[in-house]
Amino acid sequence: PVMSTAPIVLVPGWWLGAWAWDEVAADLRGQGFEVTAVTLPGLESVDTDRSKVTFEDHVQAICDVVAAVGRPAVLAVHSGAGGPGYAASDHCPENIAHMVYVDTGPAKGALDDEFEGTEKPLPPAEELASSENLDGISEEKLAEFRRRAVPEPAGAMTGSATLTNGARLDIPTTAVCTAFSSADYKEHAEQGMPFLAGYLELRNIDWVDLPTSHWPMWSRPADLAQIIARVATDAGS
Repeated sequence: PVMSTAPIVLVPGWWLGAWAWDEVAADLRGQGFEVTAVTLPGLESVDTDRSKVTFEDHVQAICDVVAAVGRPAVLAVHSGAGGPGYAASDHCPENIAHMVYVDTGPAKGALDDEFEGTEKPLPPAEELASSENLDGISEEKLAEFRRRAVPEPAGAMTGSATLTNGARLDIPTTAVCTAFSSADYKEHAEQGMPFLAGYLELRNIDWVDLPTSHWPMWSRPADLAQIIARVATDAGS
């Protein structure tokens, strides 16, 4: 690995494991970066018992990975990982050199506090297409998503963390806006959307527009890798 760059930790959103980052991770490793992609607790396989997985389990898993890397890492979190990712920046800021939010935000409060049941499966294809931006994702990749998706543990959706550590507010942050523009993101944060609430308190945010799907690791993997590579190079210098 290129020692002058920060190591990179990649955390996918709901229904996904480390595999979701395969193309981005391969690109970054090919450039000499040290990359760890994460599968959060409960998302290992369809057969995993998700009934007791909590939000705090996801936060702790992220903190454990960035600690294991051995030096401050670039932590890139996608979609539903924005909540536990922000909580991790509160719990273990000393191990995080830079936060990257990939089409998500530093969420405060539960991501879905009204959800009932033990898990949320990936919605059917039509419902997903009507609720999420799928621009540029190939049919093959969507089919793989449906085949490999694992239900999201309810505890990760309904739980939240109390944020008390002011150190999180000074962690340099990059917001990669894909399904919506950075202007939309800022407007929705100002309107009080809980999953973007941290944007109103963080002190050092770089906004990057990368117009594409909500899953840019599939629709624009090379461009997303380039953004993360730039962050890791700057964070290591």
